[in-house]
Amino acid sequence: MARTCSILLASCLLALGAAVPAGADDPSSQPGPGAVAPTAPTPPPEAQPAPSAPQAPKLGRLYQDGHGGRFLLDGSWHFRLDPQDQGLRQGFARSPSLAGWQPIAVPYAWNATDLSDESQRGSIGWYRKDFRAPRASRTVSWRLRFESVNYRARVYLNGRELGRHEGAQVPFEVPASKLDRRGVNRLVVRVENRRRSTDLPPGRDQANGQPGGGWWNYGGLLREVYLRRVDRVDIAELLARPTLRCRACDATVLLRATLRNAGGARRKVRMRASVGGVTARLPTVELGPGAVRDVATTVRIRDPRLWEPGAPELYPVRASAMIGRRTVATHSTHIGIRSVRVRGGRLLLNGRPLKLLGASIHEDHPQVGAALSGAQRTQLFQELLDLGATVTRAHYPLHPHFLEMADRAGVLVWDQIPFYQIRNEAIRRKKVRSKGLSYLEATIRRDQNHASVFAWSVANELQSRVTRSQDRYIKDAKVTAKRLDPTRLTAIDFAGYPSVGAVEAYRRLDAVGVNSYFGWYPGPGGQVVDREQLGPYLDQLHRFYRRSALFVTEFGAEANRTGPIDEKGTFEFQRELMQFHVETYARKPFVSGAMAWILRDFRVRPGWDGGNPKPRPPVNFKGLIDESGNRKPAFDEVSRLYRDFGPLE
Repeated sequence: MARTCSILLASCLLALGAAVPAGADDPSSQPGPGAVAPTAPTPPPEAQPAPSAPQAPKLGRLYQDGHGGRFLLDGSWHFRLDPQDQGLRQGFARSPSLAGWQPIAVPYAWNATDLSDESQRGSIGWYRKDFRAPRASRTVSWRLRFESVNYRARVYLNGRELGRHEGAQVPFEVPASKLDRRGVNRLVVRVENRRRSTDLPPGRDQANGQPGGGWWNYGGLLREVYLRRVDRVDIAELLARPTLRCRACDATVLLRATLRNAGGARRKVRMRASVGGVTARLPTVELGPGAVRDVATTVRIRDPRLWEPGAPELYPVRASAMIGRRTVATHSTHIGIRSVRVRGGRLLLNGRPLKLLGASIHEDHPQVGAALSGAQRTQLFQELLDLGATVTRAHYPLHPHFLEMADRAGVLVWDQIPFYQIRNEAIRRKKVRSKGLSYLEATIRRDQNHASVFAWSVANELQSRVTRSQDRYIKDAKVTAKRLDPTRLTAIDFAGYPSVGAVEAYRRLDAVGVNSYFGWYPGPGGQVVDREQLGPYLDQLHRFYRRSALFVTEFGAEANRTGPIDEKGTFEFQRELMQFHVETYARKPFVSGAMAWILRDFRVRPGWDGGNPKPRPPVNFKGLIDESGNRKPAFDEVSRLYRDFGPLE
């Protein structure tokens, strides 16, 4: 891991998530993997810009790969809360006045420090950005790109509604069709985070009447916003999918560009592309007005340098679309050449079995909620590396910055959608199943080029009684994932109890993840109170799912104080229980990986106790690090064990 850490320190810690400057927008000037892009200081998260005259956004982005022509809409924004839902009637989207608005910086969670029941139930907030359009020719049109809005968004530009979107952590775009090229533009976004039982994750009250939810319901523009330039033709999507038959084999990379004609005339489009410096020959095509078309080819990479923990080799991929001699669109990414397979119930990476050990992470900070800065993301990922982790996971798709750091550091990612604790009565509704499948497709399309992503997890902790509707969702999710990406694993996470028999629907998937809390929670009828039953239970799961790779997707214990080793909730109890779990997983060769829950403490919901006799709601204290960044004694113990037991066997 020494080489991994040096890569991160060189390319991530120094960058601190700062915007990639204008020169990096040209694919020919893109830095290679591990290179350091010029950066600017990142302001402290609590800093708010003073109101200023509207300016044109500058070319730049907070993560490297993706579309060219992204202009970061940072600087001065404004916000106002609308708890009584008066904004639509009062014309917040149309009014030029800033009376009642406060200056903020985006990303911004309006309830980041509000831990009340009302905060968790959600509200309505309005965001506003006044800006001038960047200079561009008349052939250029513009799109607005939002990286994450929680939860429902309505987007307005100069008083006209452009589009709507539902669901956080996945990006969406709307055409900026009402952009004023000469004057001041007024972008307004109405955000509602009042959650419903059919949302992902669902919102519903707990038995005590307090609001529930999978984690704290931070509202707002939680990730950055871009203005994206489109000059007649757009490379809407770029796929670079490597295939490797064996470690000593040459690799084949499928390269596919999705072209969209954004203009009103027929265009002849010529493509230029390369993979690791090897020219990719894509066909020239003609596109009618508004037409969308895929162009594809394959590239052979001889004697490839493989991507794996400890040696995360990356290949740059660049594509450009040309009309005549003019480059009108660019798209770039980085890929790792590796194979992910399951054989005999074991995960094989590049033909070799691995024992992946790590921790889940959560985008949460006590001052800014889920609206993390680049510096905060970098710090969180560095802590993951310090733990010795070779795998990580979250309950939802992570910010692309996290995935790029994982790509460069050789950390694998179990990529999960927030189809979390959806009850069977909700899954019976086609609308809910469709939401899950749409969320899965959006995640795969966004993350499909990342070498670090090795599994698509379609759900987490569904009810143990599998109904026909739940079975149908899992089947459809597998079909969706394999149609979009046949090279990675399909997976599901479930709560582990010995009384739950083999689930036939889970056997269809390449991997299963068990959330394992033996010795912490009692479980139904006290099934998991005895930690000595952990080993036999893992053996039972191996018998149930012999063809699937078995992962432990959660294990852990709350710790928020010093005390006796046999008292739940103490640092001493956590340290000893974590040691027991890791050593048990290390002794089971059929366990392909285990992820501690969780790296850092975070906010869950009002009234949370998490099995802790002395809780402090709403904080989940299962972290190996507390909210202030202090490492608990279990951190060093788990780090030592991870370095002893993984990743190669």
